[in-house]
Amino acid sequence: MNKRMLLPGSLLTCCVLLQLAYAQKNQHIYVANNSPLALTAKAIVIKRAQIPSIPTGAFYPLILSAKGDTIPAQLDDLNRDNRWDELFFVVDLPARFTQKFSLEWVKAKPAFIKRTGVRFGKRSSASSPVRPANNEIMYARDMPKSLGFQRYQTDGPSWENDKVGFRHYLDGRNAKDVFGKRVSYLSPEDVGINAAGAVEDNYHVMAAWGRDILAVGNSVGIGGIALMKRDSIMRLGVTVDDSINNVEKTTFSIVSEGPVRSLMNFKYYNWKPGHKSYNAEETVSIWPGMYAYQNTVKISGAESNEQLLIGIVNINAAKPPIEIKVGEKFIALISHEKHAYNKEWWLGLALILPADTYLGFTEAPKKGKLSNSYLARLKMSGKPVSYYAVAGWELSDEGFKDPAYFSKYVVNLAKQLAAEVKVTVR
Repeated sequence: MNKRMLLPGSLLTCCVLLQLAYAQKNQHIYVANNSPLALTAKAIVIKRAQIPSIPTGAFYPLILSAKGDTIPAQLDDLNRDNRWDELFFVVDLPARFTQKFSLEWVKAKPAFIKRTGVRFGKRSSASSPVRPANNEIMYARDMPKSLGFQRYQTDGPSWENDKVGFRHYLDGRNAKDVFGKRVSYLSPEDVGINAAGAVEDNYHVMAAWGRDILAVGNSVGIGGIALMKRDSIMRLGVTVDDSINNVEKTTFSIVSEGPVRSLMNFKYYNWKPGHKSYNAEETVSIWPGMYAYQNTVKISGAESNEQLLIGIVNINAAKPPIEIKVGEKFIALISHEKHAYNKEWWLGLALILPADTYLGFTEAPKKGKLSNSYLARLKMSGKPVSYYAVAGWELSDEGFKDPAYFSKYVVNLAKQLAAEVKVTVR
C-alpha cells in the first residue's frame, strides 16, 4: 500500500527533474557571423548579464556544437569579487552563417586541454628557491641592481598559447619579449629556473618547445609602451643598469589562467619620467590560434599634447616598418626582419593598431634609456586603448621566412579581429 502511494510522488519528482534538465539543455547560444570572412578561432565573449536563468551555486558551462562536439569554455572573474563576469570560448565560424550551440550548467567542472597559460615565479632572497605566485607588488628600490639578485623567474611573467609565447620584464624595464615555439603544447613550468630552484637564464638555448628569440636591449620589445611629449620620449620604467625605478609602485596579478584565455593586469602608480606624475595600467590577454597577444592600456594624468607610444624593437632592422590600412578599424605596422638574436632566424614583428587614434610612427634614438625602437604614436582621450602585438618565427611556421607571407598573415589576422559577431543566448 505504501509503495503504491509513493509511486505518484516519485513520478512527479522525476518529471520535475526531467523538465528542469530539459529546460537547461534547451538553453542555446546563437553566434551570427555576418561578415564575408570565414572566422578561425574567433574569440567569443558573453557577459554574465547576457545569459538568462543562471543557476545559483557552483555550476560550470558545458557548450556543445550542433554536431555534439564539446567546445572548451571558461568563466572569468575580471574584478575578482568571487562572481564570474564573462563566459569565454573560441570557435570557427563560416562566412555569413549563424552557428547554434547548446548551453548546459553542470556541477563537475569539465576538463579541457590547456591552450593558454601564464608562468610566474619569484624568490625573496638570492638563496631562496623560486616559488609560483599569482601576484606581486614592487617598489622603486626593488631593482635587481639594488637587491643584488634577480627576483623573478624569466625576469617577470610569461604567457603563451598554442602558437607563441611572450614575457614581460617586471624588474623595472617593462619591455615585452618573445618566446618562439616549435610545438603546440605549453612550455614547461620550470623554464627560467634550475634544478635547485634558483633563477637561471636557460631559455636562450634551443629546447624541444622552443626558446627566447628576440633581441630587446634597451627597447620596449614588441608591444611595450611609453609616452611622448613634444619630441621627448619617456620610458615606463628604467634599464637594467638603474638602481631606482621611475615608477613608485608596480603591481602585477594573474586575473585568469584558463584553457582558452589567460589574462594579466599590470598597474603603475606615480610613474614620474620627468617633472610630472602619471598612473598607467595594462591588461594583457591571449587566446589560442593567433601569433599575438592583446594589450589594453590606460594612462591617467596625460595631457592633450602627449601621445601613447607602442614599440617594435629595431636592433636588427635594416628598413623601416610598412603601414597597411586594414578596413576602417585597424592599421597594421609590419616589420619583417631577422629580429632574432644574432640575426639567426627570420622573425616578423607587427602591431595591429586602432586606426582612429593612429598618428604614424617615429624612431627612438640609437642610445639612451629607450632606444632601438620604432614607436607607433597614438592619440589619447582618457579612454583605454586596445591593440595587438604579433610575432611570427620561421621555426613556428616556415612561411614566415617570406615577407609577403607574414604581411598577409598580419592583414588577415586584423580582418579576423575586426569582424564583429552577434551573440544571443536564449
